[in-house]
Amino acid sequence: MATLYLFRHGQASFGADDYDKLSELGCRQAEVLGHYLRDQGIQLDAAYSGGLLRQRETAALALASQPREVPHHIDQRFDEVRNDEQIKHLVPVVATANPQIKALVDKGLSSSKDYQKVIEAVFTHWVSPACDEPRIQSWAEYSGAVHAALRDIMAAQGSGKTVGVFTSGGTIATIVSQVLGLSGEHAYKFYEPIFNCSVTQLFYSGDKVSLSYFNDRSFLQVLGGQAGEQLVSYR
Repeated sequence: MATLYLFRHGQASFGADDYDKLSELGCRQAEVLGHYLRDQGIQLDAAYSGGLLRQRETAALALASQPREVPHHIDQRFDEVRNDEQIKHLVPVVATANPQIKALVDKGLSSSKDYQKVIEAVFTHWVSPACDEPRIQSWAEYSGAVHAALRDIMAAQGSGKTVGVFTSGGTIATIVSQVLGLSGEHAYKFYEPIFNCSVTQLFYSGDKVSLSYFNDRSFLQVLGGQAGEQLVSYR
């Protein structure tokens, strides 16, 4: 039996010129995640992350608290869903069929709440058989790559190991839905509620993998409360 942890990155810089970096809060969340792992005696044998800066920064800050150096592997299959290209190419299609989405787009996606509503509508269309846009990464390609990446880690690390994957909400949601045997249409149900720096735990043995728990952020609430900090965030 081996343990695999899925860590969502810390809060990114929504609304900034460069979204793909941790905010000040995101950096603090990643540090506290590292303290939690250290204090709980969770020693990672290996760490993986996607190639996105916010994922790599979260990994570096969290791994700094490990008692020994942890090999950190970059695998771009753990990058986030390509929201930008989906917004560009799928929003016109979704907005045509959905007046509420069209109204939000026409108003401008300046708020995180409005942006998430559009992301949900676009994601739902993307995973459906009706989506045949050739200019974007398909759901089949993306979900297949995520599935293969997880299997490659399991094969490479083998039994008795403790492995951490620093990734993003869409990737975690995809993995969880796959582990539970659910189709893509269910993935967004896991995507939307994932907190920054939350922990999802999987167990695996051979090629079998199971979900132990999902989206735990209680340590951020407890440790943040002790320090007088608000560390819990969605975005």
